[in-house]
Amino acid sequence: MLFAMIAKDKPGSGEQRTAVRPVHLDHLNSLGEKLVLAGALLNEAGAPEGSLMVIEAETIEAATASFMADPFIDAGIFASYEIKPWRLAINNMTKKD
Repeated sequence: MLFAMIAKDKPGSGEQRTAVRPVHLDHLNSLGEKLVLAGALLNEAGAPEGSLMVIEAETIEAATASFMADPFIDAGIFASYEIKPWRLAINNMTKKD
């Protein structure tokens, strides 16, 4: 089953986000194929203001454990986050020939 985490950054956390980003990306890469997609949510100026991540897990508890292991959590980057089961309806992310 797929689970999405939608997180919003704390105001003024941009420099800290940039500093922690390399270990955050290492964590995401360590999830392997369990990670379906991940990326920053951007503000009107194009600067990160949060994150969207989707992983595959057996239960919401397993998904939550994976999301909570993210270094952005430990660093206190996020002001809030929500974890929800997610169902893919349409996928146009793969380039068609």
